[in-house]
Amino acid sequence: MKSLTADSTGVGRRVELSVSGMTCAACSARIERKLNKLDGVHATVNYAARRASVTAASSVDDALLVETVEKAGYQAAVLAPASEAEPDDDRARDLWRRMVVSIALFVPICDLSLLFMFLPQARFTGWQWLLLVLALPVVGWAAWPLHRAALINARHRASSMDTLVSLGITAATGWSLYAMFFQTGSAGDAVGWRLLLRPEGAIYLEVAAGVTAFVLAGRYVEARAHRNAGDALRELAALGAKAVTVLLDDGSQRQVPVDELGVGQRFLVRAGETIGTDGRVVDGQAAVDCSAMTGESVPVEVIANDEVVGGTVVLNGWLVVEATRVGQDTQLAAMVRMVEEAQSGKAAVQRLADRISAYFVPAVLVAAAGTLLGWLLAVGSPQEAFTAALAVLVIACPCALGLATPTALMVASGRAAQLGIFIKGYRSLESTQDIDTVVLDKTGTVTDGRMTVVEVSCVPDVDVRRVLRLAGAVEDVSEHAVAAAISSHARAELETLPQVERFAGMPGLGATGIVEGHDVLVGRAKLFHERGLVLPEDLDRTRRKWEQQGNTTVVVGCDGSAVAVIAVADRVKPSAAAAVAELHRIGLRTVMLTGDNDATARKVAEEVGIGEVIAEVLPDEKVEVVRRLQSEGRAVAVVGDGVNDAPALACADLGLAIGSGTHVAINAADIVLVREDLTAVPDSIRLARRTLRTIRGNLVWAFGYNVAALPLAALGLLNPLIAAAAMALSSVLVVSNSQRLRRFSGSTAHRDGDTALPEA
Repeated sequence: MKSLTADSTGVGRRVELSVSGMTCAACSARIERKLNKLDGVHATVNYAARRASVTAASSVDDALLVETVEKAGYQAAVLAPASEAEPDDDRARDLWRRMVVSIALFVPICDLSLLFMFLPQARFTGWQWLLLVLALPVVGWAAWPLHRAALINARHRASSMDTLVSLGITAATGWSLYAMFFQTGSAGDAVGWRLLLRPEGAIYLEVAAGVTAFVLAGRYVEARAHRNAGDALRELAALGAKAVTVLLDDGSQRQVPVDELGVGQRFLVRAGETIGTDGRVVDGQAAVDCSAMTGESVPVEVIANDEVVGGTVVLNGWLVVEATRVGQDTQLAAMVRMVEEAQSGKAAVQRLADRISAYFVPAVLVAAAGTLLGWLLAVGSPQEAFTAALAVLVIACPCALGLATPTALMVASGRAAQLGIFIKGYRSLESTQDIDTVVLDKTGTVTDGRMTVVEVSCVPDVDVRRVLRLAGAVEDVSEHAVAAAISSHARAELETLPQVERFAGMPGLGATGIVEGHDVLVGRAKLFHERGLVLPEDLDRTRRKWEQQGNTTVVVGCDGSAVAVIAVADRVKPSAAAAVAELHRIGLRTVMLTGDNDATARKVAEEVGIGEVIAEVLPDEKVEVVRRLQSEGRAVAVVGDGVNDAPALACADLGLAIGSGTHVAINAADIVLVREDLTAVPDSIRLARRTLRTIRGNLVWAFGYNVAALPLAALGLLNPLIAAAAMALSSVLVVSNSQRLRRFSGSTAHRDGDTALPEA
């Protein structure tokens, strides 16, 4: 996918390249190094995803990026906007065919090679040609992709895993031909340990065939794992409708591709159809299935003025929707981008692994040559020297290192998307490990955020309808949830509201304006006290009583006098108590941070189980509260949904934005939760921590495997055939361990999976 974003200099664009031909971490490191040498380019290459994510200055042409990759010996293509790279099914099918042939021939080659090696008397005239006929399809045709990649690397004066494998296969085959046709040899002792120190005249065709079979099997498993890991992303990208029924000005209907839909256009969605883009319902009523986007299983009833999201499905009824966001601005497109960016991330330790891999292959070639020379000098046996050197070549492939982080990230981000959780990359994952305090905004986070007016109290001689007319006109301009509740209630009672002039909003306090010649002030009691306006005793007593009952109160003033108090209530989300309990269960402290009055905040906190409350905080003060908590040594996560939460989300060690909130809040957050169920908060932290454990386990295994295996091979304690199997198995284990993240279950399901995965 290609889209415009800011680069490190503040200008630039994002380009996604599909890269083919990579076979190990050394390949991705080489491409990354070549791209980053270009002026104005910052690139990250994901070996597992076969992608290069490039942030390039506007002066850098796409063709230059592709050319740079191709000069490094690989193939590249720019992915078009809003496109999803096709799964590498052709590659998997080709690997499958070559693997089946190599395995089918490996068995007789192995049996006959060992038979003729240890029992020379079993040899017959032309036995060499029989082995050769069986081996050539394996070491030639089946192994050709490995040889081709090695030749391409050699032409570019580079090396990779394929260099090691190709050299190993070629050396084993060449030595075998020499032994079969030019050495007579003698029968050796067939005791098990003699497999390590082969007799004179030993042949290695079974090693050449075995290396080929094991490497191809490992790569086939990788290709299948890559296909499976990307399933969730492909399903997400496929949610969008392909066409929409647009309502024209003359009342007629016309079906157009969704790409041609513009902001402000109205379109019809019937039962069973997918909503084409994000929009606002202007007519109709329907139940909408949001499960694919948010993980919510219960359909949502929508009516006029409700917001709907592209990619969701109308189950019954019909809707006329006015498009508010189209193309790359929709929530679906943003979610796809977030998953893609998360999958292209790298851990700091993974970047170290990539750098090591770039120098690892040349180092192994030197080590193999040194092993060969050392054995020749030490024991003088070419046979034993060749065996040890061949084992070093085969065992040292750094493939598992390159798969450690990306496979886990691909699986985890895909599974998270299915649960309505979108993680913005590896740094977001790393932030979860130190979190000990979770700060939750109240309105729209712990509560539904859909407030309603429950009571209105006026001073004597002031009519309720008059109060609603004045307050509703001022609040109709504001976007705050409390303001929306008052204006909606006023419209329901009065049908129409007058215009407001000279409107001025005071975030966290209230608003003021001129309505029908009257100076109207609507807001918290604190705002009136700051302006020296005294509430009548009866009105103030009513206000305090309502607040003690858990209601939010708004005072209405007209021409310098307080004339009414309005009580507004917001329902606590059904999932809030369970979410807080789960946060406590995994060892996190919870704090409620709100601009609402203390009594209301404490009542809500008590209902959901939050012990610490910080109330009556202005938006700019929320950042100070977060910083104060951090200064006390706490690692703070903030959960919010509104514009006023964005600074706190950005300031926190980890920001989690409710996906139904504002774009400002979503952009400021590290993790976006599109699921209305608040248990998505502990789920996201549990999944992130589990992914970290998996990645670290993968890296420990990959590093530990190479560190332990190379000395064994150099000392001649590792049969080359066993080395080939172990090398392939290391990659399979890393991929398999990452795939276990697909079984992660949410808080409402069985939690056996909450225990740590085996890490090595």
